[in-house]
Amino acid sequence: MARLTASFWVQAYLARLRLVDIPAFVVAHGDDTGGAVLVKLNTLDGQARAYQRSFDLMSGARAWVVLAEGAEWDVDAAITRQRGFDPDVWVIEVEDRAGRHLLDEPGLSD
Repeated sequence: MARLTASFWVQAYLARLRLVDIPAFVVAHGDDTGGAVLVKLNTLDGQARAYQRSFDLMSGARAWVVLAEGAEWDVDAAITRQRGFDPDVWVIEVEDRAGRHLLDEPGLSD
């Protein structure tokens, strides 16, 4: 099965968020083809959560898992550490008081 490029997935994700009026921004542009993607959910109350895609090696299934959560400062520090390990990573910041990120929507796990 063909994989989507990181750039294509990011653009599709941003478009999906725009359709439901959820602001989102690319805060770190990673490798267009194979860069990993982190999604930071900022609930605009000083709290945040960062998600990364994880792969189950046994089943091959993909899932979004929490990389860090809590005070926005701590989440930003975790993202900075990840970018230190992988300079090709994308970081998308989603701002939604209700905590919506749409990562569990059909089509966004690919």
